[in-house]
Amino acid sequence: MGLLYFLADTFINTFGITQPTENARKQAAFFILALTVLAIGAAVGAFVVLHAYMK
Repeated sequence: MGLLYFLADTFINTFGITQPTENARKQAAFFILALTVLAIGAAVGAFVVLHAYMK
């Protein structure tokens, strides 16, 4: 969870967003986790599809 909070805080501070409450900070961390998992899944899926059709 520490890494997720670090990423959320870095994003919030980089873009100058008002500091959120603890509940909103936790929500932002899980949102960033979901987007990261989605992006990695899309990249792996694209690789698998391209690899299968490039043979």
